[in-house]
Amino acid sequence: MEPDNLVLQPRDVHFDWTALPMHWVPEEPVTTHVMNVLHLLLPAGERWFVRTFRQAVPLITDDDLREDVLGFIGQEATHAEAHGGVLDHLLAKGLDPRPFTDRVEWVFDRVLGDRPGLTAGQQREQLVERIAIVAAVEHFTAYLGDWMLNATAFDRAGADPTMLDLLRWHAAEEVEHRSVAFDLMRHLDRRYTRRARAMLLSAPPLLHLWVQGARFLMAADPDAGRLALRDFRRAGRRGLLPTGYDLTRAFLRYFHRGYHPKQEGSTSQAVAYLATSPAARDAH
Repeated sequence: MEPDNLVLQPRDVHFDWTALPMHWVPEEPVTTHVMNVLHLLLPAGERWFVRTFRQAVPLITDDDLREDVLGFIGQEATHAEAHGGVLDHLLAKGLDPRPFTDRVEWVFDRVLGDRPGLTAGQQREQLVERIAIVAAVEHFTAYLGDWMLNATAFDRAGADPTMLDLLRWHAAEEVEHRSVAFDLMRHLDRRYTRRARAMLLSAPPLLHLWVQGARFLMAADPDAGRLALRDFRRAGRRGLLPTGYDLTRAFLRYFHRGYHPKQEGSTSQAVAYLATSPAARDAH
């Protein structure tokens, strides 16, 4: 049974990366670096989420939704900091992520940032469009969060426990707040066309950035080799990466008229993991 009236709260987690090996999934450089793209994309992306939602707070007329949005802002800010710590570790290991993360920062700051010289009405329209993009991206993070909480293949493969805790702590909070961006979008604009357009605009660039990020990391790691499609498929069959089939199904689910993010994942499972997560327990 799913919990009612869950209060979203940021958890002041900390992770020690001093013992993290370059390939934190043993003998799996492709899985390691495909998952490491999260650390390249999320700090800039989640800081952009926070800026966008802070601008939206004055437009919210529902008290419960406002409380959820403020909780979402706190959690996303903490996620950005946690993944940023991994980037510092990669740099210390000799893998400089900045050539790629600088490009990601440019996308969120310049392409998706505020536009000067707009009227008040145009500013609101742009803000709602950005919130719709966040809702589309949060659909994928909810799917990936649910997948990560159930990806026992990492345990069987001997993945680094600190990295697993980071990924599963983050996954659990993504499942916790999976409805907030969608509910905020519908609070400001209930049109189906807005929802569908935002997904069509955001999914291809997100996929492109993920593939480019994996190629960048593989090229920067002298022990990784070249990135090949067969490696994705092999990792997917082992349960170490989502399969293309499952990602496509997740993408298409968003276009169902009756879709709501509560259909993705289980709040009960997320809360249960957060009760056992070493980092979340230390923060508590």
